[in-house]
Amino acid sequence: MSFIWPTLLWSLLLIPLLAVLYIRLQQRRRRFAAQYGNLGFVQTASGRGLGIRRHLPPVLFLVGLTILGIALARPQTVVRLPRIEGTVILAFDVSGSMAADDLKPTRMDAAKAAAQDFIQRQPSTVQIGVVAFSDNGFSVQAPTNDRDAIQAALSRLSPQRGTSLAHGIQASLNTIASGKGQETVHLYSNITPQPTPSPTPVPQGTYTSAVIVLLTDGENNESPDPVAAAQTAAERGVRIYTVGIGSAAGAILHINGFTVHTQLDEPLLQQISQLTGGTYYHAENAQDLRTIYDNLNPQLVIKPEKTEVTSLFAGASILVLLLGGVFSLFWFNRMP
Repeated sequence: MSFIWPTLLWSLLLIPLLAVLYIRLQQRRRRFAAQYGNLGFVQTASGRGLGIRRHLPPVLFLVGLTILGIALARPQTVVRLPRIEGTVILAFDVSGSMAADDLKPTRMDAAKAAAQDFIQRQPSTVQIGVVAFSDNGFSVQAPTNDRDAIQAALSRLSPQRGTSLAHGIQASLNTIASGKGQETVHLYSNITPQPTPSPTPVPQGTYTSAVIVLLTDGENNESPDPVAAAQTAAERGVRIYTVGIGSAAGAILHINGFTVHTQLDEPLLQQISQLTGGTYYHAENAQDLRTIYDNLNPQLVIKPEKTEVTSLFAGASILVLLLGGVFSLFWFNRMP
């Protein structure tokens, strides 16, 4: 146990002084009774007829004042409280095919709407970040409890170029790591000159309450290897929930006057999710997206944290003082 105002604990030094004062008063009463023992009222005044009960009210008052002195110092203790907590990274594929309108109004807008509904239903203890990836990946919003900032980040997303799942995973891991003060990870493609060794993975399970929701509508067509990126996530204890939009058989989409062929690589997305302990979902329409987000509830964790318990001590002191007052009034018709 610790105290926010520890200097007020010096007030407890008054308790021994009050105890000594009470003992002196009792000694004085006994001397008075010895000198005037032939008077009938002495026995009642000295309280001998009550036996040891005559000391109970003063003792209760001293105990109550002691507890009150501790309460004045504002005690706090470590309490293990269950609560919903975690970090969720929403990683959006912003390749050009996300502008397709097979999900109304477009794939991108449908994904944003489902994500916004998910964000609004999360408690303040869940931090949410936003990552965008196409042929590269970058953090749009660091994990935060500010729902307005997250919504603003989603509104800035727009379709770009190709699809690199590895860069999306890497950017998400770096966003989680930077928020926790950890070393970021690096993956290298075949165009990176003189790659340096990857950093040593942190112990498995470090980010047990961190998840990545990886939403994509196409097959990976950019380096590096997304499976290697998923393995890095698994080593850091980060679960990846993959969400596939579109058809595994492939489809021809007409976007802004261009004809685009897109094909969903479900086996790859399933491999990524299984490798990291997550789940793969297939969304064929906007309602499917909302249902998927309903299943992405962050886990309940037991987290020890310092909690002020002043009210408990104050309540206990009032109760003890009241008991002392009731006994004193009932037995002596006075306060101790």
